[in-house]
Amino acid sequence: MTDQPGSPDDAPENTKGRPSLAEAALFGCCPRCDARTLFDGPVKFAERCRACGLDFTRFNVGDGPAGFLTLIIGALITGLAIWLDLSVRPPFWVHIVIWVPVTVAAVLAGLRVSKALLLIAEYRNKAGEAGRDE
Repeated sequence: MTDQPGSPDDAPENTKGRPSLAEAALFGCCPRCDARTLFDGPVKFAERCRACGLDFTRFNVGDGPAGFLTLIIGALITGLAIWLDLSVRPPFWVHIVIWVPVTVAAVLAGLRVSKALLLIAEYRNKAGEAGRDE
């Protein structure tokens, strides 16, 4: 790892007055300056922070959040849909009207928060890829 600006090595040690990991992920805060500049779209990271210039492309969040969300949200929605069907017996179209938007909203919100959480945790823990000497 290098000591260049934008590398995980320049993570501040003093965290007093900074948002918690959960707050920073929820609001899409830059891990260096806490500005709400982490995202450029609903779930797409910006290339760099507009306030401090931290390069977000250096962090490797990967597909982990999507895999976990598929399992967690899929199981939750399936359980709720089965419960609704067994207790009320609504027509099939009611399931579509309820569960499609709920699933889309849950995936987008969950993906945004989980991706931000992983990036911020990687920055704060000064994590890097194994075997990388840059």
